[in-house]
Amino acid sequence: MAPRKIAFFTLGCKVNQQETAALKKLFQDHGYQIVGFNEPADVYVVNTCTVTHIADRKSRQMLRRATSSNPSAIVAAVGCYCQVAAEEVLAIPGVNIVIGTQDRARLLELVEEVARRKQAGEKYPKISIVRTLEEKPVFEELPLPCSGERSRAFLKIEDGCEQFCSYCIIPYARGKVRSLRPELVKERFQQLLAAGYREVVLTGIHTSAYGKDLPGEIDLVGLLKQLLQLQGEFRIRLSSLEPAEITQELLEVIASSPRVCRHLHLPLQSGDDEILKLMHRPYTTEGYRRLFEKVWEMIPGVAVTTDVMVGFPGETEKHFENTYSFIASLPFRGLHVFKYSPRPGTIAAGLPGQISPEEKEERSRRLRNLAKNLEEEFARRFLGHKLVVLAERRIPEGVGCWEGLSDNYLRVVFSLPLGVPKPQGSFVSVYIRGLRNGRLFGEPVFEEH
Repeated sequence: MAPRKIAFFTLGCKVNQQETAALKKLFQDHGYQIVGFNEPADVYVVNTCTVTHIADRKSRQMLRRATSSNPSAIVAAVGCYCQVAAEEVLAIPGVNIVIGTQDRARLLELVEEVARRKQAGEKYPKISIVRTLEEKPVFEELPLPCSGERSRAFLKIEDGCEQFCSYCIIPYARGKVRSLRPELVKERFQQLLAAGYREVVLTGIHTSAYGKDLPGEIDLVGLLKQLLQLQGEFRIRLSSLEPAEITQELLEVIASSPRVCRHLHLPLQSGDDEILKLMHRPYTTEGYRRLFEKVWEMIPGVAVTTDVMVGFPGETEKHFENTYSFIASLPFRGLHVFKYSPRPGTIAAGLPGQISPEEKEERSRRLRNLAKNLEEEFARRFLGHKLVVLAERRIPEGVGCWEGLSDNYLRVVFSLPLGVPKPQGSFVSVYIRGLRNGRLFGEPVFEEH
């Protein structure tokens, strides 16, 4: 009998993408064939997102697309949108399975249960196992995807968030902080290295809270120190970290180890103190500036990227101008700009002074243009310098042309002389000679021994 075909679609963050990769491995290990979401399949899985109302809508659209692609297929919805709106998702015609942000390891079992019920003549079997997050959640250990097909891997070390920013629904969708035990992090890290990955991104919903729930003294810094003791040629990249939780010790570890990428993603959200207070963000613009300057001083060449929200309730033109000026005054590597979206049940959804979609779009456009200028200014700093690049893929721009990412988050193109072995998955030292369309161009530097 031909293997059953299963298709996945992922919305949202890097954590969602890593969780989908884990679910793919779960099904592959049990004989399923992974196909594209636009192809005919026996099972469709949508890993949903609820960070904005647009993410909710897109989640529903993809579920409806799955049911129309093959009305007899099994359709499963998992993730954040399911956690906060389980009944709404289950009511979508053709959706058979709804799982929240716990119990995803049971997806295979539930798919096969629905298949049996269909074979027994049940027309529209439906199962929902969304548990309340008020229960003490544990870190869900999904299979580790490590095919070695790429140079970079994401390793989820933490789940949950207890920040409760006034605009954010994620604490309600993900629950309390829970961490993967350090011995399991090390074990999984070594498995990724053995599979050929050379860069591992440590990721989570609130990564800088790692270890908060574990007995003993382990925290993110302690985990980093343990990983840096491992043998092998690799580098570690840290995903988004909360500015208020960046310690002197963490910066010292990054500054002292070439195996930790010079890249910090520090969400700003607003460059105005009144708006930060309304957002329940635990810092001021002055505190953020001091942190940025300290990072810049301690880690030469560091890339700092950030998230910025426009159109938060009550954000006047003056508030926005403060944000624009604040961002323009610092050498950010890049900005992720997004528009405020009211989330039911959050404090901000009930605040007065909601901003029109047109105004949000105009402010977003202005910040995106600023981001382009900041990105180019940052990249120009490295003309005439050497960068260590992880070679990721060959590109059709010339004979022997390759593209990769530097540790400080710059996209670099370089050419290899004929006869030089393929560098995919290797670190290459590149002398930077030019900048074009947001990418740096250079030539490899081969050290003489």
